Amino acid sequence: MSQAASASPMPAGVTDPNYHPEPGHLGNLTQVQLHTLEKLKKELAHEGKFVPERMDDASLLRFLRARKFDLVKTKEMLLAAEKWRVDFGVDEIVKNFDFKEKAEVDKYYPQYYHKTDKDGRPLYVERLGNLDISALYKATTQERLLQRLVLEYEKFLTERLPACSAAAGHPVENICTILDLQGVSMSNFYMVKDYLSAASSIGQDRYPETMGKFYIINAPWAFTAVWMVIKPWLDVVTVNKIKIMGSGYKDELKKQIPLENLPKEFGGQCSCPGGCSMSDAGPWNKSA
Repeated sequence: MSQAASASPMPAGVTDPNYHPEPGHLGNLTQVQLHTLEKLKKELAHEGKFVPERMDDASLLRFLRARKFDLVKTKEMLLAAEKWRVDFGVDEIVKNFDFKEKAEVDKYYPQYYHKTDKDGRPLYVERLGNLDISALYKATTQERLLQRLVLEYEKFLTERLPACSAAAGHPVENICTILDLQGVSMSNFYMVKDYLSAASSIGQDRYPETMGKFYIINAPWAFTAVWMVIKPWLDVVTVNKIKIMGSGYKDELKKQIPLENLPKEFGGQCSCPGGCSMSDAGPWNKSA
């Protein structure tokens, strides 16, 4: 779709002259899509359900894209997410949750944001192969892991994406993920599958359209069985964004992630003081 055909203006703050929004994003909406967005806002406001601080146009469009601009289904998804926020205590988590066990958990289940890819997206790394279930659940609980996940999603939306957008000169709306399976065992996977299922549900249903690129690396031959468990948790659009690779993944990662941003263990050049997994380095963290 050409930019001239868009029924919506370019989003504010764009300084990148080469930026061309994808269909369904601000700056590239059809007349029907724009009308659906406006109707959604009006209906939410009329019902007293409109929350300005997290229902700007870009945020509402994430839910609309997730439901292919079906107004009824989008509203249902959005209101379910709002109810979940209350039930899960998201506002309380944002204000008061302190993951004091972060360094200990990092030894057994590294999960971290680290710099950006070539499109300006935050890079997120998860190393499932390091997983030591017994040690992990001595250090923390599944409930606290999910609370931490939600806190990081909230920071992703309110801190990481705005900082990455400013650095890139155009809206950055999703993430580049590396899931490293080196050394993963089937028994460890099945012991943590309840957490992974809950985590994937939170991502898809409560923070939709945040996945940009997803690389599963060091996938063992037995991963086919694991994938058959994971795949039903995900929608088709999500599945199509996932690239599964064995040990020969480095050239593929280097195409998407600058060497200076990619941790050394994945073939890059970065080795943050104290370790990349604890640095929180990126445009959102000026001290790192």
